[in-house]
Amino acid sequence: MKDLKYLQLFDAYGALLTAHQREVCELYYMCDLSLTEIAEQKGISKQSVSDTLAKTRALLDEYEEKLHVQRMASAAEEAGRRLAEFSARHPDLAAETEKIAAALQGNGAAR
Repeated sequence: MKDLKYLQLFDAYGALLTAHQREVCELYYMCDLSLTEIAEQKGISKQSVSDTLAKTRALLDEYEEKLHVQRMASAAEEAGRRLAEFSARHPDLAAETEKIAAALQGNGAAR
């Protein structure tokens, strides 16, 4: 995997990118193609691929800076992990911790 950070940001914000930006990112991050391979496949220059990736990384960073989707997802994941550890130490509170875990996951069963 070339860069997990941008793969995660792409998962969160990929729909906000242009079709061209999405395709270049998918080829680069998910298909693990080189800049040259992408350029050949898309019929564009290697420099164009590089520029597209640089611009897309900047956009993804900007989206995360403003919207914090990835940061919030990571925080919820960490909270869920800690809640599971707490629940294991306090099985008498399992029903309550399951409700909290469901709420963290956005599951309506928390009510």
